[in-house]
Amino acid sequence: MTLKETLHRAFASQTEIEADEERTESKQQGCMALSELPARSHVTVSGILRSVTLRPREGVPALEAELYDGSGTIDLVWLGRREIAGIEPGRRLKLEGRVCAVDGRRVIFNPRYELRPRQGE
Repeated sequence: MTLKETLHRAFASQTEIEADEERTESKQQGCMALSELPARSHVTVSGILRSVTLRPREGVPALEAELYDGSGTIDLVWLGRREIAGIEPGRRLKLEGRVCAVDGRRVIFNPRYELRPRQGE
């Protein structure tokens, strides 16, 4: 570790340290950073679910979640689902899907996902 990295770790907030760790974990999984995702591309990403909500879309149930990887966030939407076992806040996921833009936000609809162990598991 360089002197710059050592000083950064010594004076960084807990949030910054966690973001650095999450970016490193994502990179080790061979995933793209959420902050660099091109629109309309098929991607593989990894991160932690920050929130999970049930929000109907045009009368159809939709489970929505926000994925965070330390560099940014993306919305995930599973159409026709009220709940999915294991999809809960704090859960780590690796997923794959096509990036869309909806109302100025990046979204992946019905992503394929793999549940990853939480820290300490």
